[in-house]
Amino acid sequence: MEEKKVTWLELFYDLLFVAAVAKATHAILHVEDGYIHTEYLVKFVLMFVPIWWAWTGQTMFVNRFGEDSSYQRLFMILQMVFVLTMISSLSVDFDHYYLSFLIGYMGLRGLTAIQYLVVQNVEEGDVKRVAWYLGRTFWIGIAVSSLSLFFDSWIRYAVLYAGILIDMLMPVAGRRYLVKGPPHTAHLLERFALLTLILFGETVVSTLAVMQPQKGDWNSISFSILSFILIIAMWWQYFDNVEKKVNKEIQTAGQTIIYGHLFILMSLSMIAASIQLLFLHEVDYLFIVYFVFSSVFVYFVSTTLVFHQYRYEKDRLGYHHLVLFFGILVAFFIINLIVVTPNIMIIGELALFFILYAAITTR
Repeated sequence: MEEKKVTWLELFYDLLFVAAVAKATHAILHVEDGYIHTEYLVKFVLMFVPIWWAWTGQTMFVNRFGEDSSYQRLFMILQMVFVLTMISSLSVDFDHYYLSFLIGYMGLRGLTAIQYLVVQNVEEGDVKRVAWYLGRTFWIGIAVSSLSLFFDSWIRYAVLYAGILIDMLMPVAGRRYLVKGPPHTAHLLERFALLTLILFGETVVSTLAVMQPQKGDWNSISFSILSFILIIAMWWQYFDNVEKKVNKEIQTAGQTIIYGHLFILMSLSMIAASIQLLFLHEVDYLFIVYFVFSSVFVYFVSTTLVFHQYRYEKDRLGYHHLVLFFGILVAFFIINLIVVTPNIMIIGELALFFILYAAITTR
């Protein structure tokens, strides 16, 4: 398959979505009485999923049919207008901005569906059937979500996310078409890796914005250093696997990469929030322990599953590796439940876990 390169416009497009992710992550920084209430956790997920899916939809189109042509540039620039509309609507006070959020999301998805309908007229064979299938079926989810305008309260959100869920399931339902016109695996991995890299950068920036140690405040300085080691270890594990351990010649529908990264990116945002909350000491001890280790567990499981399918066979992890990693996490978790551990030591435990995770999975 012909090599496909990421364009500068795609990278600029990514920056807008990372800004949207950062804004959604603010929902889980709302602490009241020492807890992040369920309302904010749910709102985080409800904001995150459509952001991820809108980005994924356009990325998959570009992966299969993208050309650095004037008309496709125009489509992406128009999409950026809708991205900005959606970003400006992201708030924990979601009800007041619902209409503009819906316009932003539906504009993004509608433009993606239109692009599929346009290219089906010039493509041939299996890829034409892919464009035909996606260009038509995506309108089902868009239509269902649009019906949310006629409802109020929780019913409105139920209808909106029913449409999004239908939209997300259409590629799974049409897998028999998609495997015959598979995506460019190398480009797909690169696109998700670049978005993840920018999100890592946002994690560093947002963490440093909170951590402002005063002169001689060695506890804060040490916390900052350990947090940076943690992030670097996560970066090492992710990008050395992408670069050296996966076979980019494998051709599949790419759905493990696509849907697995929903959990990778979401848990990465939760880990970034955890670092800030641990530093600020605003959250109940038991709550933050459960929150931190849940986030790390989701990240560990999702990265393991995504990379496993594409690893060279000689580099695939065995059950003993998984038992080791899981055992380390469980041991740290139980210790922290039994013994009240300083927050800086919890960060140190996570840094140690990710160093081991990176060293073993990339050797």
